[in-house]
Parts: sequence; C-alpha cells; structure tokens
Amino acid sequence: MHRIEVMQADIVTLRVDAIVNAANTSLLGGGGVDGAIHRAAGPELLAECRTLGGCPTGQARITKAYRLPAKHVIHTVGPIYRDGRHDEPTLLASCYRQSLALAVEYQSRTIAFPAISCGVYGYPIPDAARIAIRETADFLAGEANLDRVVFACFGTEVLSAFQTALDERRQSD
Repeated sequence: MHRIEVMQADIVTLRVDAIVNAANTSLLGGGGVDGAIHRAAGPELLAECRTLGGCPTGQARITKAYRLPAKHVIHTVGPIYRDGRHDEPTLLASCYRQSLALAVEYQSRTIAFPAISCGVYGYPIPDAARIAIRETADFLAGEANLDRVVFACFGTEVLSAFQTALDERRQSD
C-alpha cells in the first residue's frame, strides 16, 4: 500500500513514466482529462491515436507522450454509468488492470491515473475510487516492477473519495 499515492494534481504536469487517459472509444480526443492530455501532448498524439483504430470499453492502448513530461500515455475507456447493473464495475476494474499491465509491459516504474469514468461518464465517485484502489492494490501485490502509482485527483470531492478508499484499504489489510 506504500506504493499508492493520492494527490490533488493536474495529471498532465506529473513527471511519471506513464499517465493514463480517460479516453473515449475513438481515442481521438474529447473533453475533460482526455482533451487536456491531447492539448498538452500536441498534435502528434492525435496522429498516433488515429493509427490505433479505437479502443473498446474496459480495454487500454498505449502511445508515446510527445510533449508531456511522461514517456507514455495509456488510453483506457471507462464505462458510461447507467445504474451499476450493466457490467460497469467489471469494465471499470478492467480499465485499471489493463492499464497497469501495459505500464509493466512497457517498463514503466511510475504511473498516474485520473478518476476514470467519474466526469461526464457519471460513475459515482466513491464507488469508482474503491474499485480503483482495490484493483491497484491487488495488482501491486503480485507485481514488484511498479514503484509508484499516483491517483491524480482533480478537485476536493475526488481527492476525498480516493483518500477515503485508500485509508479503508489500508485498514483492512
């Protein structure tokens, strides 16, 4: 659990090996964190994303980070929240697992996540935070090649939910 960190931060400014983009299925940019990452990385990111053919919900793809301080951008597509009974928790958990696996495959030692699906996709933030922390902690339990996982929270509501989820996990371990 000491390798997981929650902070209020703008993900595009973090000096980590990989940042995760909460992307849409086209991978061609959008609003929120997706738009911010595309703007900060520059037009080369969009050009590379065009070669990937999109990404299904719950999966992840990796690109270079171009003008960002990170080395890679891992694009993952979270579920649009309906009511929690349409496979949303399973798909969101898969986003974290697949992103972490890609980070390891591409020899990243540090990775930063946004709150996937918590913006316009409407996932309840406390539920999403618990899934994110659980999947990350479970992944790290069997993986020594990641030194640090940062949850870059935008806003105090997201920060509080992720910190609470991390504290709860630490107490249960």
